[in-house]
Amino acid sequence: MSAATAPRGAGTSLPFALPPLGLGTAPLGGLFEEVAEQDAADTLRAAAQAGIGYFDTAPRYGHGQAEDRLGRLLAPAGVTDPVISTKTGWLLRPRADGSGTDVVADWSERGIRASLESSLERLGRSFVDILYLHDPDDYAEQVRAEAYAAVRRLRDEGLVRAIGFGMNHCAPLAEYVAGYEVDVVLIAGRFSLLDHDAMDTLLPLCAQRGTAVVVGGVFNTGLLADPSDGAMFNYRPVPARELARARRCQEICADFGVPLSAAAVQFPYLHRAVTSVVVGCRSAAEVAANAGAARLPIPAELWERLADEGFVPRQLLP
Repeated sequence: MSAATAPRGAGTSLPFALPPLGLGTAPLGGLFEEVAEQDAADTLRAAAQAGIGYFDTAPRYGHGQAEDRLGRLLAPAGVTDPVISTKTGWLLRPRADGSGTDVVADWSERGIRASLESSLERLGRSFVDILYLHDPDDYAEQVRAEAYAAVRRLRDEGLVRAIGFGMNHCAPLAEYVAGYEVDVVLIAGRFSLLDHDAMDTLLPLCAQRGTAVVVGGVFNTGLLADPSDGAMFNYRPVPARELARARRCQEICADFGVPLSAAAVQFPYLHRAVTSVVVGCRSAAEVAANAGAARLPIPAELWERLADEGFVPRQLLP
């Protein structure tokens, strides 16, 4: 199965088609290391050439830099009619000394609206396709009191087409799906070859309710792209146990002539609730590699072997 043939969350309530592969723009905002302007432009041009039409961003990615770059560089790169998601719940507040901005939580309706207005200005758009409430782990009361109703009103006004939650933790995200009308969720790092946490409650619930699922962090911050000694795992240096697991997974894939990265990108599509996978890229070469990984045919026998060793939940296989 490849991303080109995998089911894409059939039966979801999204009012538009969400492309199966999206570009995550945290790297274009300088995650881990800065990306030069020309490299950012080349990355987006490569995305256009690869047929990638979905771009996920957030004000917190480089304090607005990722959004700003999308706004200025997408059209020159040749991307037409993109699907764009951004996030809210956090405001960029200028420092008094003029030295830059601070990121501050603001889940009030005024803050939610101000955040989106700033995002639209940076993106050069009159609306975005998806607005996620971004990492509301510690703000459930504020979500209940104001934030959720605020994003619903923004959707009613046509400033966003779909609303949801974007998080790194499955349990609270499932609670939001259960408690609110949610079009789409973004879960990062919790549905990968090394982490099946989303299988417990989140994905079955989304499938039941018709909530589209976007999966990010399929490489667990790089480990499943390159399981080397210096790899990162969930934003931290990789522990020895996870490094060994990733290398074993790589060995199994090599037996079938399949790069580990291809299995990592395509793994989420095994679940029927998953609509799209978002991969972060900081260069044209990474875009080409990831787009190729998403298209590479993967034999059913490889998924079976990976299931035998616990990397794939067996219930996902035919």
